[in-house]
Amino acid sequence: MDVERPLASPCVQVCALDEDDICIGCQRSVAEITRWSRMDNAERRQVLLLCHERARVSGALLQH
Repeated sequence: MDVERPLASPCVQVCALDEDDICIGCQRSVAEITRWSRMDNAERRQVLLLCHERARVSGALLQH
């Protein structure tokens, strides 16, 4: 049986929140950061999609 490895955190060690409580480094919300270790890979993929969309809208560059 193949066990899927957990997706790595998108944290880039640039931890500061913007006015919307979104991390300027990884583009995750406070709730997403807090829950990350308890998420399964499907949830993590959804968060990563949201991070990329937030980065696109804000013009930020993600390093993952």
